[in-house]
Amino acid sequence: MRIMRDGAIFDDLLNGGIQSAVNRRIDQSVKLTQSVEEAKKAKQAEIERKRAEVRKRMEEASKAKKAKKGFMTPERKKKLRLLLRKKAAEELKKEQERKAAERRRIIEERCGKPKDLDNASEAELQTLCQEYWNRIKNLESDKYDLEVIEAKKRVEISELNAQVNDLRGKFVKPTLKKVSKYENKFAKLQKKAAEFNFRNQLKVVKKKEFTLEEEEKEKKPDWSKGKPGDAKVKEEAEGVEA
Repeated sequence: MRIMRDGAIFDDLLNGGIQSAVNRRIDQSVKLTQSVEEAKKAKQAEIERKRAEVRKRMEEASKAKKAKKGFMTPERKKKLRLLLRKKAAEELKKEQERKAAERRRIIEERCGKPKDLDNASEAELQTLCQEYWNRIKNLESDKYDLEVIEAKKRVEISELNAQVNDLRGKFVKPTLKKVSKYENKFAKLQKKAAEFNFRNQLKVVKKKEFTLEEEEKEKKPDWSKGKPGDAKVKEEAEGVEA
């Protein structure tokens, strides 16, 4: 009875030791799992922190870049281009108007204001014609003088250019003749066409004349030609008859 009671106590102790060992192992595995999860969380937090730092640096760099460029957005650039074009068109229009006004002023200065020819008398018309004739004569003389001066200047410029070229030792290139850019292409195409023309590559055979007579001569048999001595006898007979 006592032995049975001692065995039961031993079994209880053994079962309690195993249970405690299992519990310790479970606790260790739980702690290990928790430590691994904490390490993963710490690593993920570190990655997120680095990403946030990189994102922040990129935003700061973009802000600094925009600050350097100023406030010129694409829309503002487009508006600025339109304003510049509009301003250029206005300036061009003003320049054209200024040139037209200057032209009218010079015409009025040189030709004078238009005269009232309908109500003018004959003497006034004669005086006006004489005045215009004198003005035309003076203008033509001035024009001739300017043309002579221009011709002299051209000659002087050509002589100076020749002297400069002589001093430099350079040959003045003559003016080249204008040639069509398609001429060489047409020549090349014609050359290629001639290469592919098979008639030019055919062998030329000279045509014989009087081929029928030659064939007839060749077709005569040997017995019709006679013996070698017959021709001599025939010649002697002809000589005797003569």
